[in-house]
Parts: sequence; C-alpha cells; structure tokens
Amino acid sequence: MPSSRQSVTVIGLGPMGQAMAGAFLDRGYDVTVWNRTASRADDLVARGAVLAPDVERALAANELVVLSLTDYDAVYATLAPAEAALAGRVLVNLSSDTPEKARAAARWAAERGAVQLTGGVTVPPSGIGAAESSTFYSGPREVFDRHRPALEVITGRTDHRGEDPGLAALFYQIGMVMFWTSMLSYWQAIALADANGLTAADVLPHAVETAQSLPGFFSFYAERVDAGRHTGDVDRLAMGKASVEHVLHTHADAGVDTALPAAVVELFRRGMDAGHAGDSFSTLVELLKKPAG
Repeated sequence: MPSSRQSVTVIGLGPMGQAMAGAFLDRGYDVTVWNRTASRADDLVARGAVLAPDVERALAANELVVLSLTDYDAVYATLAPAEAALAGRVLVNLSSDTPEKARAAARWAAERGAVQLTGGVTVPPSGIGAAESSTFYSGPREVFDRHRPALEVITGRTDHRGEDPGLAALFYQIGMVMFWTSMLSYWQAIALADANGLTAADVLPHAVETAQSLPGFFSFYAERVDAGRHTGDVDRLAMGKASVEHVLHTHADAGVDTALPAAVVELFRRGMDAGHAGDSFSTLVELLKKPAG
C-alpha cells in the first residue's frame, strides 16, 4: 500500500541541500535525494532518506522536487539528461542566479511539462527549518499555495512576490548586494583597526551600533528617493565627498588596501562632476541606475 505521508525529492546535497533534506526528514516526510557525489547522502540515508541511483529516478519519485544547486547552469547540466521525467513535476528552484536566468529556466521547465517555483532563501544552512527564517518565492500562485506546507518546512516564513518567476531571484539579489557590500565594509573596518593596533573585538560594539543605525537612514531616504527629491536640505554631496576622502586618506596613512574606499570616492566624484555638489548624496542613486561612463 502506498505511503500516506508527504514526500519530496531534494536534488543537490551541498550544505544547504543537506539541511533542507534533513528538515523534511525531521518533519516526517518521505525524502528521496540525489547528488553527483553520492557519499554526501550517507548521513541522510542513515536517517531514512532514499538515495536515487540517478536523476531520472529522483524526479520520478515525487511531484515536488527541491533543487539546491550552485547556479542555473548546474540545473540544466543536472536535469537535461533526464528531461523526459520532468513532465508533471513542480521544481522548487532554490539555486542562486539572476532574475533573467530564472525566467529562462521557468520557460525551459514549462516546455518540458514542469512548473518552476523560483525561490531565494535568505538564511544560511543553519537557518533552514527555523520558524523565523524566510524565503522569497515567485511563480504560479496556485502552485505556491498548494505546496506551501512543504515550503514552510524549509523556512517558516514564505513570501510570494508574484507570478513573474524572476521576482524571487531579484529580491534575493537585492539582499545579496547589501549583504556582501556591507560585510566587505566590515572587513575593511577590521583591517583599518588592525593597522592601528585594535582587534575585531575592540571595534565590535561600535560596528554593531553603526549597523543598527542604518534602518533609520533607509526609511528616511526611501520616500525621498521614490519622489526623486534629492535636495540638499539635510546633507550635501560635497560634504559627503570630503568625508569619504578622509576615510580613503586614513586607510592610505595606515598602509592598508584602499581599493574599496577609493571606489566610494570615485562614485562621489562622479556625482560632483555631474553637478550635484549641493544636492543630497542620495542623488548617487540616479548615477547607479545606469552604467558608468
């Protein structure tokens, strides 16, 4: 007699895929897994997962298929040899890539009788399965609603952003541009601290306090940016340029790498050259909306 338990296939068993498969096992799902390096499934199999011998049988095992691969090129390389088994499958594609590639992959899946739900997980593997963790999704709303209980196993919060399969990838990349740039600024600050005899622990309270001040600035500028209002009533680009030059000179005096602060100064310089010295430094948003040069 067939099992009445819910079931899912997880393809791709890096740290994220392993965490997802483990979360499904913890919630009582029948879990089928596949990975190019089969040994990565050993611990999951010991916990009750079934290792499919190939991708075709991994796809055939369940309607719901979670993809946790490096990028969409890896998705094609993995699924194309078994595309005959794609018909009727719901592909929860949690692989990271661009919005345009997400849209192309959704079309590719549809041409083979499958449906793609694009996903952008906002937490590392340690956050998988947690009620407070969240994932962006986009694609057919009916499919999202039907499989929402399973998606909530991956992260407790699920945020459907629309039918366009590229939207989840877009929101994910918006988060990533902020995360990576912010973390680089933290590494830069630690390098500067180290050059002056301070440790990361020494500057941590100040770094946290600075980071916690940012939401207030985000909220303040959002309405003004949307309105295209960059008047210099609260700050001026010329003053900002002087400040970022001081940051650059401080790094140069300390003998540490200046590539990141120099790039910031260059952006401010472009704004000045465009005639925005007396405007808010938020006017740099307008420069960033189009390629340099």
